[in-house]
Amino acid sequence: MKFRLKITLSMLCLLAVLFSVGGSALISISFQNAMNQEMAAARDRHQMLLSVLTAAGNSGVQQDAHTVSRVLRRFSASGAPAWSAVRLSSDTDALYQDGDASSELNQFTEQIDTQHSLISYFTDAEGTPYLQFSGAFTSDGDILYLDTAYDLSNVYESRDRQQSTYQTILLGMLAVCALASYSISWMLTRPLNRLSRASRQIASGNLSYRSRLRTRDEIGALSADFDSMAKQIEKNVSDLNAAMERQEQFMSSFAHELKTPMTSIIGYADLLRAGNLTKAEQVEAAGYIFSEGKRLESLSLKLLDIFVSGRRELDPSPVSPLHAAQELADRLRPIYRWAGVDIRCGGEDGICLLNVDLLRSLLVNLAENARKAMPKGGIIEIYVTLLPDGCKICVTDNGSGIPEEALAHLTEAFYRVDKARSRAQGGAGLGLTLCAKIVELHGGTLRFASKLGVGTRVTAELRGGRP
Repeated sequence: MKFRLKITLSMLCLLAVLFSVGGSALISISFQNAMNQEMAAARDRHQMLLSVLTAAGNSGVQQDAHTVSRVLRRFSASGAPAWSAVRLSSDTDALYQDGDASSELNQFTEQIDTQHSLISYFTDAEGTPYLQFSGAFTSDGDILYLDTAYDLSNVYESRDRQQSTYQTILLGMLAVCALASYSISWMLTRPLNRLSRASRQIASGNLSYRSRLRTRDEIGALSADFDSMAKQIEKNVSDLNAAMERQEQFMSSFAHELKTPMTSIIGYADLLRAGNLTKAEQVEAAGYIFSEGKRLESLSLKLLDIFVSGRRELDPSPVSPLHAAQELADRLRPIYRWAGVDIRCGGEDGICLLNVDLLRSLLVNLAENARKAMPKGGIIEIYVTLLPDGCKICVTDNGSGIPEEALAHLTEAFYRVDKARSRAQGGAGLGLTLCAKIVELHGGTLRFASKLGVGTRVTAELRGGRP
């Protein structure tokens, strides 16, 4: 059963119970009030008749029971009385009776006296209800009994009409309430249908689907949480897919990086094994084997550095990043001078909490990437800026620059902007990947800015803290 039907049936049951109890109570109270009014009016008429008959029976003139009965007969014949049946009797027999229900009147001669009356109810053979008043009075020293009956069918018929009218109204109200309840429950539960549709869409693989409910209630809050969850799931799946693509690309690039030097090594080794080479050719073949072996060694060391940097603890120590950069510049300057590259260093001096080995590896890789971008020579500038929670190191070159579309891929393993130039210079495309890992360990960021023909700036923020 749908939730909206449950709401509708629950509301109908509640309304039916409340209206039934309330309506029954109102009809019962109305019926009791009508009975009380009828009883009061009948009592007054009965007492008035007793008073008249008592006065007639004790007028001071010679009277007897038959005289009183004649008075009652004349009173009945006048059409004034409102009773349905009347009976005048003595201890032995009935002196006068009138009305269709007079034969059904109860006999209470032993239970009443001149000081006390008795009220009772009876029903005739046709089922008509009556209210009976029984009283006694004296007439010329004799005790006579007066019984009057009053028809209550009007009161009961009025109650039956009220009940019939109430039942009709109740059925109509329940029908209206059922329609209104279903409409309201449909409006209230309609957002749940959108949530259900959204969950089915997401389950089928459409992770971009959103419920987009904007109601200011609990369902709206649930929808917002659902959309937030779906967004996070979509992001996680997208990240997983991207990671899988990067892994596949890594494996493909890694296999290619191994295949290229291994092909050269195997080829030249086969030539050496054949023994048909001159001395100069043997030296040349051995040189190729040595250079390609060094490339494989460099590749393995880079991969090992990346693996270790991803698993090691930061273990910071107080160090001056400016002094570390100056030491590196002094060590590399003689080597770079042969390539026509000048390396300069400057900035703010201070102590930061950094891992010394990782800092040196970061500086070396950034400097090497800058040098490789200047095949015709140029200037590398390293500038250190102190931050409240670390330092910022900018490495700038005036080399060939990097295309804008390549900036987002620079930290990917084995990615090269100029593949031919990188291989010729012995690069494996892992330097910036290692730099990104080092910066990540220091809680910082690595940013690139470049313009073709102008140069490149790499900014590494290291937020390991300050002592």
